[in-house]
Amino acid sequence: MRPKTLERQEQILLSLKNLDYLTVKQIQILHGLGFRNTYRILDQMEPYLNHFYDGQKIYYLSKEGREKINCSTIRTKIITAKHYLMRNDLYIQLNQPKDWKNEVKLISGEGTKAEIVVIPDARFIRNGKYHIIEIDNQQKMKKNKVKIDKYRRFIERNSFKGMPKIIWVTTTPYRRDSLLELCEGLDVDVFLDTDIN
Repeated sequence: MRPKTLERQEQILLSLKNLDYLTVKQIQILHGLGFRNTYRILDQMEPYLNHFYDGQKIYYLSKEGREKINCSTIRTKIITAKHYLMRNDLYIQLNQPKDWKNEVKLISGEGTKAEIVVIPDARFIRNGKYHIIEIDNQQKMKKNKVKIDKYRRFIERNSFKGMPKIIWVTTTPYRRDSLLELCEGLDVDVFLDTDIN
């Protein structure tokens, strides 16, 4: 196999390591591939990939794929794949921020009684400003409110060194409006999943 082909395959495996689950379309966009070329490459990579169908083909790393790129996170077929795919669509829409990190625990007041812990779906820093990503696929709005209240307490403690931008992706206009209301006073954007894919 040509070195360029091997490098491309490794880059796709690394994308799956970082983003967990990807559709064919997402792989195409992330790696600047044409439709037919994407399928040809994915067929060649069969030993390193697993996939399942949830309205479309969704890929994740097989045992061999994890070993090839030294990935310790095991992914399997799941019914919550849409959550990951929505997050990936936003990552692509935001031009793939270099310091994008998924599900990194944020702690304020560590070791104190008033410790606050929150785990956003993703976060990155752009122009010195924190950007917090939250994906609202089927979450109960009551749980969203609890998370928003934690962010408010974080901000009050100045744990972000300034006001972060909180970016939500949700599924319906009703949910978008509810999130906007709950986030009143915060620097927030709320997108529908149909706006970003």
